[in-house]
Amino acid sequence: MFTRLLIANRGEIACRVIRTARRLGIHTIAVYSDADAHSRHVRLADEARHLGPAAARDSYLSIERILAVATDAAADAIHPGYGFLSESAEFAAACAAQGIAFVGPPAAAIAAMGSKRAAKESMRRAGIPVLAGYHGADQSPERLDAEARALGFPLIIKPSGGGGGKGMQIVNDGDALAAALAGARRLAQSAFSDPALVLERYLPAPRHVEVQVLCDAHGGALHLHTRDCSVQRRHQKLIEEAPAPEIPAEVRERLHRAALGVAAAVGYVNAGTVEFLYSDGEFWFMEMNTRLQVEHGVTEEIFAIDLVEWQLRIAAGERLTFTQDELVPRGHAIEARICAEDPLHEFAPSAGSLDYVRWPADAPGVRVEAGFETGDEVSSHYDSLIAKLIGTGSNRSEAIAALLRGLRSSRIVGVATNTAWLAAALSLPAFGGGAPDTRFAAQHGSRLAAFETPDAEEMAAAALAFIDGIGAASPRSWSPWDACDGFRINLPGVQTVLLRSGGVTHPVEVTREAKLWRVRAPGVELLGEVAAEGDRLDVRFGGARRRLDWYRDADRLSLWRGAVRLDFHRLDLRRAEVRASAYEGELIARLPGVVSTVAVAAGDRVEAGAVLLVIEAMKMEHAVRAPRAGIVRKLRYARGERVDEGDVLVELDDAAVAPGAAEAPNEG
Repeated sequence: MFTRLLIANRGEIACRVIRTARRLGIHTIAVYSDADAHSRHVRLADEARHLGPAAARDSYLSIERILAVATDAAADAIHPGYGFLSESAEFAAACAAQGIAFVGPPAAAIAAMGSKRAAKESMRRAGIPVLAGYHGADQSPERLDAEARALGFPLIIKPSGGGGGKGMQIVNDGDALAAALAGARRLAQSAFSDPALVLERYLPAPRHVEVQVLCDAHGGALHLHTRDCSVQRRHQKLIEEAPAPEIPAEVRERLHRAALGVAAAVGYVNAGTVEFLYSDGEFWFMEMNTRLQVEHGVTEEIFAIDLVEWQLRIAAGERLTFTQDELVPRGHAIEARICAEDPLHEFAPSAGSLDYVRWPADAPGVRVEAGFETGDEVSSHYDSLIAKLIGTGSNRSEAIAALLRGLRSSRIVGVATNTAWLAAALSLPAFGGGAPDTRFAAQHGSRLAAFETPDAEEMAAAALAFIDGIGAASPRSWSPWDACDGFRINLPGVQTVLLRSGGVTHPVEVTREAKLWRVRAPGVELLGEVAAEGDRLDVRFGGARRRLDWYRDADRLSLWRGAVRLDFHRLDLRRAEVRASAYEGELIARLPGVVSTVAVAAGDRVEAGAVLLVIEAMKMEHAVRAPRAGIVRKLRYARGERVDEGDVLVELDDAAVAPGAAEAPNEG
């Protein structure tokens, strides 16, 4: 077995590999970019080495730099995790040339599956079912356009050199084809340094089913049954489970055999996953991920096996010590990916400092795989995954219930997350009552991303938490000159708090009456009290008691209703009339990124919903659209320029205002 392991990755997967390596007595070496100098994986490892600047191409994607660090650190093996260089045949070959074990498949196997075009043609020749499409070497715009129209609509465009759903485009008609091809090619080049594309027939309602395989270097090859990963947004997985539900036994066996056939066809060694589209008892090969999958934990739970350990053992030349007959799945496991993104704004990524994080501690049936803790930074340079929660049980219903408990007790402040969306998805009868297909998020999105407003008790509790100084950042002063209790001679001590929540400002009046508080807001009047008990508020109104998890930082406070986070901002009464934005008609960057496309010019007249700019951030493209019809007054950024969160991107006048006739922006 290895003695010194370098993990060429970051975040959750680096933390996951470190845990197993430490259990096996292997010394762990973390690497980090400028953006990750204080990250959790750096703190967990036995030692950490600096790689380079924040940009992945200069750090986590730099083969030369990683190998230099590995040599200097005397590492005898490198685990690539997932993403970054994990599926780079060049990296695997470079490790071998330098005498460092690559914890993954041989370079030849990675190369065979590295191109979707070549892989699909190879699988077609091997007799594996493949969807109709174009996987050819001629990538000219004219050839792609002709092949797409011959294939028919709807179709899906995929980058040939990558996975994870990045860059995929669904095209429903010929009018959208040129723009979709250009966008997919642009992201393919940016994310995978390979602009080649694959065109395929698009199935409107398939399931995404995959098979985990383990192969050693001595001819041993096993499958670890199926997973279902159909709940996705933008072709990226959000909820995964094992075994895949509602697949007939005969079809399941054919899937297993096909997966092992794919692995054998490329001489596969180590852990890998073969992905299929499944519909009405038939399946088609999509791709093979020649690495550890994000969702590997659900397979580990139903087999009581550590896949990272077996990756290391196989890479060290060991044989598999169990047989196919011994691999009997027990129970069910479901995973949810908690990501820094905002479902209320089309899953826009969210970056920033994590002011407060609390993961479920010792919750029965819940496994936590976290890459971040309180104080860590979610960077806009990398993927938005913060953590994974896995619920387990003797059956699917128990696993769902366990995962819901975990999501409803997870607490994150500092960035927007999809925690509440995930909990809402798991709670739907459409999920719990059967196997969802890939349309699930689109069909139920409006219900799952519905904005939650605070109720009367939550509003009152927030107001009292501010008024009474509960949990204030600094100790409460008992000087009468510092008192903020609304004391007035011969008059009630009325205090007014302006609370802003969900874009709405709520004036709340609070009056002390004996040992209780009377709270008045429009349409609301309550009498009761609020007391802090650690990270919970004990709320009592009208004889009823309620406990709410909470977090406060100065003039900002968060309460939780299950998995739903309710945010409150106490406004300064003296500045209540100041607009949130100093400009009218501006469009603001929601997170840092790089402008990849400028679709308009100053003076252009645009309709509501028109794309003005496209920003690439967190490995995704995000369109900045016109909120209403208007005329572009000014573009603040050009293609290729970097923007920061809060930057004004575009100034837009009302359509009725002629260019040049607009009033100067209000700077007050």
